[in-house]
Amino acid sequence: MTLTEKLLARASGKARVEPGENVWVKTDVLLTHDVCGPGTIGVFKREFGADAKVWDPRKIVIIPDHYIFTADSLSNRNVDILREFVREQGIPYFYDVIDDPQGSWRFDASQGQLRRQYGSRYAGVCHTALPEKGHARPGEILFGTDSHTCMAGAFGLFATGIGNTDAGFILGTGKLLIKVPETMRFWLEGTLAPGVMAKDVILHLIGEIGFDGATYRAMQYEGPGAVALGMDDRMTITNMAIEAGGKNGVFPADATTFAYVDQRTRANGTKQDYEPVELDAEQKFVFDRVFDLSKLEPTVACHPDPGNRKLAKELGHIGLDRAYIGSCTGGKTSDFVAFARVVQGRKVKIDTFGVPATPQVVAELRAQQIGGESVWNIIEQAGVQLTENASCAACLGGPQDTFGRLNTPMKCISATNRNFPGRMGSKQSEVFLASPYTVAASALTGRITDPREFLPS
Repeated sequence: MTLTEKLLARASGKARVEPGENVWVKTDVLLTHDVCGPGTIGVFKREFGADAKVWDPRKIVIIPDHYIFTADSLSNRNVDILREFVREQGIPYFYDVIDDPQGSWRFDASQGQLRRQYGSRYAGVCHTALPEKGHARPGEILFGTDSHTCMAGAFGLFATGIGNTDAGFILGTGKLLIKVPETMRFWLEGTLAPGVMAKDVILHLIGEIGFDGATYRAMQYEGPGAVALGMDDRMTITNMAIEAGGKNGVFPADATTFAYVDQRTRANGTKQDYEPVELDAEQKFVFDRVFDLSKLEPTVACHPDPGNRKLAKELGHIGLDRAYIGSCTGGKTSDFVAFARVVQGRKVKIDTFGVPATPQVVAELRAQQIGGESVWNIIEQAGVQLTENASCAACLGGPQDTFGRLNTPMKCISATNRNFPGRMGSKQSEVFLASPYTVAASALTGRITDPREFLPS
């Protein structure tokens, strides 16, 4: 069986499952956030009763992160609904924006968008915070009310996005009926050349198969090239399985995975035991191809979808109005370090916004240095508007006052994960997806730019 088949077989109590088979699987973690959480809670209460109790409060993780740093009163109220439910159900893993469990969240627009407005438990973007807080463990089943939940598959687990109705059912039962997907294998060889990042890998792969090329399929990554990738790189790749229509993305768990997970679970006091799934010698795939990472070049997904792939060096004629780095895909510490290496000692030419994925990333950017200067200072001195308020921000548009939102028609190059019309705000805008290297180089020139123009060979 493939990795996904083995994960679903074990969770369903079966010795073997086949693609197309429907199985009831037990849930190890259910994730929800401020956009879908209130709806999920409403479904749960409607179907199980106003006084019903969730199946297991310790297996529920609630992370407000989407529409947070906005003065929109309904968005603020969503966080209060989550807090009330957590208090009612005794859910320990709620990463609230404020510290007062009896309080009410209100964003203070008068303080501006750049300086911190959150409490000590706030965790930032849910998909980055989940592994950071020790909730992504090999061998488990993780459902989340967000399409990019597939990012957690980097840790050798089955992770996929679901709707509010399914999540409400899981709240009451801990189970969900799943159709076993077919698996596509991407065998990775070689190593990334200078100027090329994991974002270029996944943009290349989606360009090969199309933005619907993996519809309801598992995208499995193996090979020496996969083994050589760090956890941040693997997360970037699995995050965008959904951009190809995939049900999930998954890497086999290995020593790199275990080191990351063990450190995070110990540091956060989360569940430390887990049982990885091993690769079978014999696996059956619906698609199986070899990709040489050393041959890849800086890549861009052009408007209007993630499969519209071109090389950065071919797009120098496209002028830009804005650059953006952030989100679960492009807001990790390593993403900002890459960005800083390009802009250090230079000034951006267009409006550029930076949104770290989590408060921990903020701390690491202040602490980590390049050439004796903090990464945070390097980016700020380059003229980037860099906020301490870690969140999804403009990645999915949001209310009008969302930091970095495209409120007028413009061309934006972004390290985020989705570029369908209207994704970051105005439906007349054009979003170009690229790596942090390419976003940085393009911010310096005001046009789409191959980052190798600024990096040493």
